[in-house]
Amino acid sequence: MNWTKVMWGLLDIKLFPLMYFILLYSHFTSTVSSPLYSSFCRLQGQFHLNGMHKAGDVVLGGLFEIHFFSVFPDLSFTSEPQQPTCYGFDIPGFRAAMTMTFAIDEINRNTNLLPNVTLGYSLYDNCYKLRIGFRAAMSLVSGQEQQFTLDETCVGTPPVIGIVGDSSSTSSIAISSVIGSYRVPMVSYFATCSCLSDRQKFPSFFRTIPSDAFQVRAVIQILNHYDWTWAGLLVSDDDYGLHAARSFQSDFVQSGGGCLAYVEILPWGNDPAEIRRIVDVMKKSTARVVIGFAHESHMINLMEEVLRQNVTGLQWIASEAWTAAALFQTPHLIPYLAGTLGIAIRQGEIPGLREFLLRIRPDLHNNSYRNSIVKLFWEYTFQCRFAPPPAGWVETKVVLCTGQEDLEDVENEFLDTSNLRPEYNVYKAVYALAYALDDMLHCEPGRGPFSGNSCATLQTLEPWQLVYYLQKVNFSTTFGDQVSFDENGDALPIYDIMNWLWLPSGRTKLQNVGEVKRSAFKGEELTINEEKIFWNSESKKPPRSVCSESCPPGTRMARKKGEPVCCFDCIPCSEGKINNETDSMECTSCPEDFWSSPQRDHCVPKKTEFLSYDEPLGICLTSTSLLGTCMCVVVLGIFICHRSTPIVRANNSELTFQLLLSLKLCFLCSLLFIGRPRLWTCQLRHAAFGISFVLCVSCILVKTMVVLAVFKASKPGGGASLKWFGVLQQRGTVIVLTSVQAAICTAWIVSASPTPHKNTQYHNGKIVYECAVGSTVGFAVLLGYIGSLASLSFLIAFISRNLPDSFNEAKLITFSMLIFCAVWVAFVPAYISSPGKYADAVEVFAILASSFGLLLALFGPKCYIILLRPERNTKKAIMGRGTRKS
Repeated sequence: MNWTKVMWGLLDIKLFPLMYFILLYSHFTSTVSSPLYSSFCRLQGQFHLNGMHKAGDVVLGGLFEIHFFSVFPDLSFTSEPQQPTCYGFDIPGFRAAMTMTFAIDEINRNTNLLPNVTLGYSLYDNCYKLRIGFRAAMSLVSGQEQQFTLDETCVGTPPVIGIVGDSSSTSSIAISSVIGSYRVPMVSYFATCSCLSDRQKFPSFFRTIPSDAFQVRAVIQILNHYDWTWAGLLVSDDDYGLHAARSFQSDFVQSGGGCLAYVEILPWGNDPAEIRRIVDVMKKSTARVVIGFAHESHMINLMEEVLRQNVTGLQWIASEAWTAAALFQTPHLIPYLAGTLGIAIRQGEIPGLREFLLRIRPDLHNNSYRNSIVKLFWEYTFQCRFAPPPAGWVETKVVLCTGQEDLEDVENEFLDTSNLRPEYNVYKAVYALAYALDDMLHCEPGRGPFSGNSCATLQTLEPWQLVYYLQKVNFSTTFGDQVSFDENGDALPIYDIMNWLWLPSGRTKLQNVGEVKRSAFKGEELTINEEKIFWNSESKKPPRSVCSESCPPGTRMARKKGEPVCCFDCIPCSEGKINNETDSMECTSCPEDFWSSPQRDHCVPKKTEFLSYDEPLGICLTSTSLLGTCMCVVVLGIFICHRSTPIVRANNSELTFQLLLSLKLCFLCSLLFIGRPRLWTCQLRHAAFGISFVLCVSCILVKTMVVLAVFKASKPGGGASLKWFGVLQQRGTVIVLTSVQAAICTAWIVSASPTPHKNTQYHNGKIVYECAVGSTVGFAVLLGYIGSLASLSFLIAFISRNLPDSFNEAKLITFSMLIFCAVWVAFVPAYISSPGKYADAVEVFAILASSFGLLLALFGPKCYIILLRPERNTKKAIMGRGTRKS
């Protein structure tokens, strides 16, 4: 709902007769042409209001809240007095009015400011009612005299050249929107609505109190200072509260990520059901901080309900409208409101004000309502009456006032000038108008700011001319505060921060604990004296008020669906991502070679993984490789020592020694697969593996073929086959077959060399160092060539398995090739499915397993005969067995 439109609609209905009065008066004063009215204008009607007046060369108007309540008669124009009945005397409001009269009296005595000009005043009581305040403002701008003299053009000094007031934002909006059309300056000392900064709607409105826009930012600065991101907001149902609510809802989130748990509008008057509902909302909410942006008349009913329901544990933040209100500083409310932080109007000092207040006396010779304010104050203060009671008065005892009573004999806040806040703003407002008028009167003819470089004079003064000078006014008070207005008519903003201290005696003390201000050079500044603040809690520390606790480093914020932005869950960062900030929305990925720490708050270098020599698996494989190498050396030594024995000499001992050497190389090449991969190890490991195994299998293939050739040669006519398997042919075959593998390896390395590779695909938190094969085709050809030679050897050996015992090596070759082929057939799927270093381990295992299979199958039985059965290591024994079987 657009509350502003609703308010203006109400104003249009209620104030239509007043608008008609203004139009009627303007028409009358601008169209007088009869000789009867050539020198004066006549007022068509009057409002009769409580006021206080003093004549002067120039008159300033004033609107003050001197009574809280009123009974309003029918709104009509009549020659008979129609005075509203106001009751509920407001001492601070009366003191503010008296401050204006003091400032004018002080200016009149100042020979440096407005010399030869006497200021007068015309003050009215608005009784805290918009209708009465509007009537008073219209009376000020139109005058209350039945007729006043003008020149022949019906032009002259207006009844008042400016108005100090009103204190209410709503009243100021209504009044300024009307008198602003005539550019009558209005300087408010208490109207804070930010809407009044709109120069298009309120061109002649000024104020010496900061706008609610700054007050809202001041409260938000306090909330941010204590990290209170979750707060409730209570506002009054008027322009003051509703504009503040809109500002809070937009600015609180933007300034620091805070949000409002609830926004409740306090009802006008006493509405118990609505008040109970609002307090129930406060009790159910998790927000521990409650902001009251309302007038004290709105807050008091709420506080009574808070007391009734015993709602404790809340940290209250008060707006300037009720921060210093004595109404709440009572023994039954202070247990709930102690520790309240409030925004207060800047406190100032006005020397001589107390002495001036002591000299106030009622005018006993003037019974007019126009000077009735002091008399009303006197009757309220001394509980007496100036006029005898009317006939039929039920009260039996009435004390008559003499006017000579001593104010110092009465204990009330009227004479307390130690905490001047609204009064200080009134003081500055009066001086602002005075300095503007003084600047105008110091204008040099021919160098003025108006048309034709003209200057304004008191005789030709128009309100808009004073507005021009008021916009440029700049002076300092005796307290040292600078007063000037920006382009919107707002003064340099400054607020005091107050704290409600609960004294051991049970009384309350309002103490200043800091300030928030905006300067032209430093911007907005918040200063708080933490040591002076009283916190109404057992811990004596600021309470926590958050919807969700801050997300620590290592987590990110995830907003809860359908809830305010400061309500969220803290989600741990996923693996590989970190967050080293508090309340961050996103986690950042670590660089490629780094990984997130367990706390996810910083990146750490990734662990490197490869088949190393110092891990158990690497040690085991290395030991096995060296064991196989040693066994080859031992077998080679045995065969060398027994090289002349028949079992060693049988079937070409040279191939036997070559085979043992190749097996030794096979065992040793497995070591190239262990350790941190480097370019030369990656290039050499597969080449050494391929060449070593081809050399080994080539020797076995040649031996198998020699066994088969010898068997055929033993048959009639088969001798010719042996010429193809002489020593040179055997040696050449091995070299040719091995050279083919060497060529394959060379082509592979040259075309697509294996290189070290950092693999992060297997484990996100690890870098697996491995050798990229470079060319899968090259690796496949290398393995395929070994496999083809092994298959051919197995096939020939299988064919020769039934040869006589004289040629029994064929059975050993068959068995060894069976083991070899089985190992490498199982290797392929195991290698493909093994990640990282385990692929190298599988390959090393296949190399060692096949090497041990060949070593044990081919040389185990021979070593057994040589070492343990030497009687069988004879030519006769070998040939004998063969003859018997034949």
